[in-house]
Amino acid sequence: MELKQFDGQSKNELAMVDVAHAILEQTGEVTNYNDLLVQVAEYLELNDNELETEMIQFYTDLNIDGRFISLGSNRWGLRGWYPIDSIDEEITHDNDEEDEKPRRKDRQGFDDVDVEELDDEEEEDGVDYGERVAVDEHGVMVDDEDEEDENIVGLTVVDDDDVLDDEDEEDE
Repeated sequence: MELKQFDGQSKNELAMVDVAHAILEQTGEVTNYNDLLVQVAEYLELNDNELETEMIQFYTDLNIDGRFISLGSNRWGLRGWYPIDSIDEEITHDNDEEDEKPRRKDRQGFDDVDVEELDDEEEEDGVDYGERVAVDEHGVMVDDEDEEDENIVGLTVVDDDDVLDDEDEEDE
């Protein structure tokens, strides 16, 4: 592979990340990390020992360098290829089929209400929308399980203030 921007420069002086940028810029394609590493090593004429010692730093440099973007599944591209709004779509694009669920419009016209989630929530809580619920002095909903915990045989419920008062008396 010939990279014109490095004409006249010694390959020993080039950074792997700069070579990777030039390769991606020239090919214009998203590339797997291992393939990119091999292409960079071939261009820089690195032997196996040099490649082994440099590949971890190369991966770190790809992550740190703002010109690159990881697109998941160990694939890399250039950030400049993507408008900011489309980056999340590209990264999460492969699991769109799993996310497809029927949606319905609610009364205000919003269409992001998931029918299955609403049905699941009603079953889990056991409380229908609009139904009155018991709350404790802190405004936390109390259910039957909470009431059972308060009546455990052999345990005494102690008020926090009583415990704190006892500690104050011991300190004096």
